[in-house]
Amino acid sequence: MAEKRDYYEVLTVTRTATEEEVKRAYRKLAVKFHPDKNPDDPHAEEKFKELGEAYDVLMDTDKRAAYDRFGHAAFAQGTAGRGGGFHDPFDIFREVFGGGGGGGGIFESFFGGGATADREGRQRGSDLRYDMQITLEEAAFGVDKEIEVRKLDTCAKCSGKGAEPGSRTINCPTCGGRGQVISSRGFFQVSQTCPRCRGVGQIIEKPCKACAGEGRVENTSRIKLKIPAGIADGSRLRSSANGEAGIRGGSPGDLYVVIHIKEHEIFQREDDNLYCEVPISFTMAALGGEIAVPTLEGKANVKVPAGTQSGKVFKLRGKGVVNVNARDRGDLLARLLVEVPTRLNSEQRQKLEEFSALCGEENTPLHKSFFDRAKEFFR
Repeated sequence: MAEKRDYYEVLTVTRTATEEEVKRAYRKLAVKFHPDKNPDDPHAEEKFKELGEAYDVLMDTDKRAAYDRFGHAAFAQGTAGRGGGFHDPFDIFREVFGGGGGGGGIFESFFGGGATADREGRQRGSDLRYDMQITLEEAAFGVDKEIEVRKLDTCAKCSGKGAEPGSRTINCPTCGGRGQVISSRGFFQVSQTCPRCRGVGQIIEKPCKACAGEGRVENTSRIKLKIPAGIADGSRLRSSANGEAGIRGGSPGDLYVVIHIKEHEIFQREDDNLYCEVPISFTMAALGGEIAVPTLEGKANVKVPAGTQSGKVFKLRGKGVVNVNARDRGDLLARLLVEVPTRLNSEQRQKLEEFSALCGEENTPLHKSFFDRAKEFFR
């Protein structure tokens, strides 16, 4: 019996690899060595099972700890999986990529997002989602962005056809070109999609070595996006044909970009309006004057009337956010907060006491009104 290879070597990862790194390595290699992708390679199934076994151990905390300590001897009795053995490699493949069906049918759900392939094996690529965070200023005025997306793109070697140069398509030997296989279950005969050709009825005689016949390879793509002015938090932008490439020349999917707007340190947004709170001094509120109010475009001067109360709201028209569907623009509503001094020196205290003595009830109408209404509670 051949000596088992080191599981880390099988998955081409280091001993300190994270679960995400292990999973990423498995996804890449499992597609490459899947038996249905390598019908002419007698060793493909053996390699595929080896990958599943390595993944089964390294993705389980307890199994991995035992393996790191004792090596393959930790599973000498075949106790790695639940129920007394390693998990089935095809079950692992289905679990990682999602979907159901037989050993090969999984490719239909993973690579095409459940789409149906045509008679040439072409299948639409999957749609992708990208979450983007932008500032309030970028959302208000719009911005051009460039993002990097790791995705499956058309194979440059075979131009997405999935075949080596000069190769041809032939009838699937498993189903005889029908796309269906029939199995007997007692008195019944059940027709199922052929696991080898996935219902197409044709297979490639010599799959492209660069993409294992898929017609696509994983690449990092740079995509330019135009974020419109006035876009709201949670909005979804569609970038046509920038999803994953289709199988064997199928049409590409779309990329959907979900917008998340960062919390601003000064402004809060509600629809197209902006809100902020501006502190002013007690003397400014009493005597009146002019203050600078921040806006997204700089500052605006606002005249404060004498006797302004805390909580007074000033509306600055057209200083809000542009409506994403029109040219109209919202307003900025600035709420003034009168700030009371927290520390007074002796001279300041003396002056305020003199001021308090000079103030009659006519200067505190809200105070007088409140206590007139609250008299019965003080009896």
